[in-house]
Amino acid sequence: MKASRRKLPPLNALRAFEVSGRRLSFRAAAEELGVTQGAVAQQVRALEEHLGQALFQRLSRGLALTPSGAAYLTDVTRAFDTLGDATGRLLERPDTVTISVTPTFAAKLLIPRLAELNAALPDVELRTVATEALSDFERDQVDIAVRLTRPPFPSGLDAELLFHQELVAVASPHLIKALPLPLSSEALRALPLLHDAQDHWPVFLSTDRTLPGAAFNQTTLALDAALAGQGVALACRAFVAGDLEAGRLVQVTDKTVIKEPSYFLARKRSSLPLAPRDAVWDWCLARLSLGID
Repeated sequence: MKASRRKLPPLNALRAFEVSGRRLSFRAAAEELGVTQGAVAQQVRALEEHLGQALFQRLSRGLALTPSGAAYLTDVTRAFDTLGDATGRLLERPDTVTISVTPTFAAKLLIPRLAELNAALPDVELRTVATEALSDFERDQVDIAVRLTRPPFPSGLDAELLFHQELVAVASPHLIKALPLPLSSEALRALPLLHDAQDHWPVFLSTDRTLPGAAFNQTTLALDAALAGQGVALACRAFVAGDLEAGRLVQVTDKTVIKEPSYFLARKRSSLPLAPRDAVWDWCLARLSLGID
């Protein structure tokens, strides 16, 4: 059973013991720590009193570890080495910023621009968490989040609109083939429809009927199926802009629907400047607001 942290000796006393144990001299330990010999001896004595046992034999010419002191020194030295290694890794690692986004946002907007972000912010390491769940900034250690939401927002958050959710119907040119575009509603209904978890097809086609077609739990999967020529997908224009421009997808009808809520960039409000987080925030507003290059 682990001892309560409240029962642990003071860190300064442990440090004085560790150095004294390595050097077997209070004088040498004092020189290494930059304090007086008396201060080191006092710290070690306090540690022994705290533990209820002697750690050193005081000799006329230095120190000798008792058996319990030698065993304790091994563990304490290992603990200080672990702390040193952890601190070194923290200092060597670039500034890390964690951003939480939906899987579709990650696949269609963020990941294709990572090289650009790395070039613009070479000292920042971006950690991406792709999830449909709402992130808790404290619990999940998230710095920035992108979410499909609407105002008002809690007073503790900063939020900026990225883009509205403009729904468009898209399909692979291989599926459309020689069909004349734009398609009429009747011609669109005759094609296989691909549904995602939000399933906006009834709104888009102005019907209360259940519409047949393959269903996916994420929009990005429905778009992958559309790219493979499996049917027509309904998605936010921002997510398909690149594929439309490249000709991998075509917009099959001129009809579009603006559907609330919209995509917002959010972060916890802070009174202190956080340079890496602020740099990523500014980059996202500049490069992701329209969802297109």
